[in-house]
Amino acid sequence: MPVNKLDIASRGPYASGRLFGEAGPYEYLHGTLHFAVDPDHRNNKPIVDLDKVPAKDGKVVFSADFALLKPLHPASGGRLIYDVVNRGGKTIPRNYNWSSNTPLPDGSPDPGDGFLMRHGFTQAFCGWQVDVPAGMRMEAPVAYENGEPVKGQAFLQFTPVRAARTQLLSDRGHKPVPVHDLHDPDAVLTVREHPDAPPRTIPRGEWQFARDDGGKLLPDKDYVYLSSGFQPGLVYEVTYTSSNWPVIGLGFLATRDCVSFLRYGSEEQGNPCAGSLGYAYAFGASMSGRYLRELMYLGLNEDEEGHQVFDGLHVHTGSSRRGEFNMRFGEPSGNITRAPGNAFPFTYREQTDAITGQRGSILGGLTARGRAPKVVATNSGVEYWWSGASLTHTDVQGRQDVDPPDTVRVYYLAGSHHTAGTLELTDQDASGFRAGNLINPLDYTPIMRAVLLNLDRSVREGATPPPSRYPRIADGTAATREEVKPVFDKIPGAKFPAPLPLRRRLDFGPNEGAPQYPPKEGAPYQTLVSAVDGDGNEIAGVRLPDLTVPLGTYTGWNVRHAEVGGAGNHVVGGPLLGSVFPFAKTAQDKAPGDPRPAIDERYPTKGEYLTKVRAAAQDLAGQGYILDEDVDVVVELARKRYDLFRG
Repeated sequence: MPVNKLDIASRGPYASGRLFGEAGPYEYLHGTLHFAVDPDHRNNKPIVDLDKVPAKDGKVVFSADFALLKPLHPASGGRLIYDVVNRGGKTIPRNYNWSSNTPLPDGSPDPGDGFLMRHGFTQAFCGWQVDVPAGMRMEAPVAYENGEPVKGQAFLQFTPVRAARTQLLSDRGHKPVPVHDLHDPDAVLTVREHPDAPPRTIPRGEWQFARDDGGKLLPDKDYVYLSSGFQPGLVYEVTYTSSNWPVIGLGFLATRDCVSFLRYGSEEQGNPCAGSLGYAYAFGASMSGRYLRELMYLGLNEDEEGHQVFDGLHVHTGSSRRGEFNMRFGEPSGNITRAPGNAFPFTYREQTDAITGQRGSILGGLTARGRAPKVVATNSGVEYWWSGASLTHTDVQGRQDVDPPDTVRVYYLAGSHHTAGTLELTDQDASGFRAGNLINPLDYTPIMRAVLLNLDRSVREGATPPPSRYPRIADGTAATREEVKPVFDKIPGAKFPAPLPLRRRLDFGPNEGAPQYPPKEGAPYQTLVSAVDGDGNEIAGVRLPDLTVPLGTYTGWNVRHAEVGGAGNHVVGGPLLGSVFPFAKTAQDKAPGDPRPAIDERYPTKGEYLTKVRAAAQDLAGQGYILDEDVDVVVELARKRYDLFRG
């Protein structure tokens, strides 16, 4: 077994011994997992440069941070949910438990309302990134060629929110991918007005690999310096030669073998879950959702002993994309569409791009080997408006639907943005980023909780989950972004993004694991969004009462404020924000030209509004899109939302 040791640093009662219904108390432990994988094993072959890592006794060794939340007295046949931690941080608590991101004193996650624990889930967390500066991470070796660390091209795109002369060669202040030669003659720095604008090359004499240290310029392999300064809102791209970077694809083996160890390992091998787990699921959000799409694409759902690892996956906000997770000099945390992780294929069912001749699917290899997990994919409006999530269920020309296989469900969380919203009306997010419109407050957590339990019942009992719901060409619920723009043009004060983001065909050369920059650009793919009603609210997908009993117009797009540069451009990268345009409180408050009826014209009293909300929530619960236990919560959220919007 590739996990050859688990070092436990601490182990003790979780949340001060709190009881979680019939599941009882939980315990929390954390430590380090040590791996030794066979570089020649057929199930490890997809990992780029694994064959170039110096082996010890025929094995490649590495380690990762590990944490576990499990029932203190587990029953056999239990269910494990593995959290693909995002940039070192745990994600499943806040996506299912209505919990905060603030950990308890022992570092364990805030239990929130205890949803996962009440339903008996064991929860595992394992580092898989080498570039995160804090949180859960992986320590991985470097690949060598001819006795020297492998060299190759590296690429970074960044958009400053404030003026500066120095930029770290990383995303979000992570560990930088270093330049091999400070005077690299082939390095190129370009600038664009927006991500899809033509690039302008900045003369090499105007910039260098260095940092500004209190007015003193110091050569530095981890930074790029521009004498005239990087300007907020502009898009910069630097291409250079790097070396001495870990084999990042080992993160997939850390994920696979961590879960395999917990599911199949023995007590003698140090497995704290020995004999208690019958099923395994994984959850990944945003970057981590793209990670799960790539895990499937690479066929990494079978361990070295031939066991299937995951029975089901909840792929959240992964759009139609993959990522820089298994490539030479990749930066896993990067989030740009002009990158190798945005290449074909996109759908869960096999299809062909008639322009390029490419053919494939995300599940292809696993389906052929009988190792495909059941999949639920959920996406917000940001993924449709920005990164082309419609490509997961249409052909690449946007002319016909490509329905997913029976083992896959695709749900569009109508009217939402990238993360579950919070009940406030503001144009500034928690990081301080300022948007041009008020930020979308829609909270889609009730749908997420139902998704997980439906997936679990589908795997364990063969129950049929609710049908997929997403914008469809066949029934007219899908539209181009340009087709819905006139509706928003009528809403006073609504700032619509211009230009709209593109997803292009990109050719990074013949070696997918060692891409060539810049890519050759081809024709854009046709992407679609949901059609909208007269209020501007979306008609496709799973529609919470926010949209069916609305107090405003919710979107999956927003624009940059002049304060952060690029005013009017679509908000991309960094914060992925939608907008909300509240209805007027009364008919007398309506702005001239606003076609949307005011709140008081729709709902004469708060009581009538809440009655309609309850009926809508009960209808969703009856169809299985939210849980019966969450109907009262949805109504309570609506009460608070009414007070916020109506005042």
